[in-house]
Amino acid sequence: MTAVTDHTEHAEHADGTEPAGRVDPPGDDADGSGGGAWDDGLIARRVADSGVFDVEDVPGPYAHADELHGADAELVARLDALRELVGLSRARVDGAALAEAGHVLDQAAARRRLSHRHTVVAIAGATGSGKSTLFNALAGVPLSETGLRRPTTSAPIACSWTDGAAGLLDRLGIPGRLRRRPLQGQGQGPQGVDAPLKGLVLVDLPDHDSAAVAHREQVDRILELVDAVIWVVDPEKYADAMLHERYLRPLAGHAEVTFVVLNQVDRLPGEAADLVLDDLRRLLDEDGIALGEHGEPGATVLSLSALTGDGVDELRESLDQFTREQGAAARRIEADIDAAALRLRPVYATGRKSGLSEDAREEFTDRLADAVGAEAAGQAAERAWRRNANKACGTPWLRLWHWCEGRRTPSATLTVRPVPSDEEATARQRVEHAVRIVGERASAGLPGPWGQAVREAATRGAEGLPEALDDLAVSAGSPPPRLPRPGWWPVAVLAQISMTIVQVIGGLWLLGQIIGVFDPNLGVPVLLMLCGIVGGPCVEWSCRMAARGPARRYGLDAERRLREAAAGCGRARVLDSVAAELLRYREVREQYVKVTG
Repeated sequence: MTAVTDHTEHAEHADGTEPAGRVDPPGDDADGSGGGAWDDGLIARRVADSGVFDVEDVPGPYAHADELHGADAELVARLDALRELVGLSRARVDGAALAEAGHVLDQAAARRRLSHRHTVVAIAGATGSGKSTLFNALAGVPLSETGLRRPTTSAPIACSWTDGAAGLLDRLGIPGRLRRRPLQGQGQGPQGVDAPLKGLVLVDLPDHDSAAVAHREQVDRILELVDAVIWVVDPEKYADAMLHERYLRPLAGHAEVTFVVLNQVDRLPGEAADLVLDDLRRLLDEDGIALGEHGEPGATVLSLSALTGDGVDELRESLDQFTREQGAAARRIEADIDAAALRLRPVYATGRKSGLSEDAREEFTDRLADAVGAEAAGQAAERAWRRNANKACGTPWLRLWHWCEGRRTPSATLTVRPVPSDEEATARQRVEHAVRIVGERASAGLPGPWGQAVREAATRGAEGLPEALDDLAVSAGSPPPRLPRPGWWPVAVLAQISMTIVQVIGGLWLLGQIIGVFDPNLGVPVLLMLCGIVGGPCVEWSCRMAARGPARRYGLDAERRLREAAAGCGRARVLDSVAAELLRYREVREQYVKVTG
């Protein structure tokens, strides 16, 4: 105890220099890391010859991985999911939005590399709240300077109840000369296995409302690194807007690693302390901080007087139970993950249904088919089938007349009408419009970055699509060299030939009677000629009626082929690219769900 008190009395000045007349214990170096005994008042020291050493006992990026239980395994899974989420999102999401998630991963990895047996708790508060007095009361000895001069605490001071916290304090940036030990009997000792506050590392911070900017910066930096925080408020400043708006409200999700202590209750008369404590709980509830009452998880709210010691034992008991659980570091990391996930929610979730529906796919196919002229191609194929049927099943005389007409005006059948430029431009506009519509439909309901990525994927896939559809229309829309024929076609042709033969026989028979080759008998040849003349058109009409169904089916089949070819081209160039982006978003969304736990 003598050594502790001696070092406390020779504390540093605010500028980091040692006061005059300070005498270091024998064997101490200038930085305070000497080879003194256990109670030399410093944590940072050399290894003693007796074999006592100060070293982190848990190496590797994930400490005590072989002792993972359910909660820790879930934390590791959430960290892995967050790391995967950041990796999948780098090419789609702005780096500034992912910066906080990356910071959480870095801090979590750094904390899990260090000792899990220790719990780092910071004492924070405003000027004059009595946090240094509370720090000394918990340590059992005046380690941190107190007084009327403001600011009193100019640099963080740490007090460790258990050996092995050097790495944690190095991470906080607390030098060896500002690392202390509590009074013997306050929980520390070589054999203090069951001692109170075992594993606690307490850090007294400068004032968060200090006039010195460097002090406020130190507070903000260390608050991001500690496992838990004890906020010390007094009856005058417990409702300070700066405290609630800058710290308590943004850290509402860290309620399980938060203590709020109403200090200086000895200054309040009668029941005023209870009234102020109730009002403090009301303000914390308005800040969104869950209060750990009735066994529910949340912030611990206490009232005490660090000066008189009233209520300090209750806080010490709460801290003892808190440190024995050895779960504060994990809960702090989980709270950081929750905060990062909440800020990333607009990037990964909108609460609306998203994706490319079947109706949108069909509409896209219809627009491409319209642009490529699938319906017109089907109608043209139907007309071609009917013309072929009329040629095959028509009367020879009508076919001869069509042949003569074609000989007289060959340009009417051989000239191919070029596609007007305005029609080509209209078709291109239809394709671009179809791509734009399908991009908007696919991106509907997606967060901004992912909707933009889907639309850009559709636009990239549409490059060269109009030209590909033009080539497709030429190849798929060309009629086959031989049109298909139904089974009744040969019968109809044979019937038409028969009618023609009957006409020829009747005509020759009648001619023979006229020139005297045959006996006069007008009835039979005239009847044969009438049968041929009337039967030929009847067969042609019957074939024309019968050809409607096959011609329609042939036209529909040609339209279907061109439609399917256009749909396949659009699917390969546009829909597959859009589907790939939607699949990536689905994978990212699954990782985000894992991150939220």
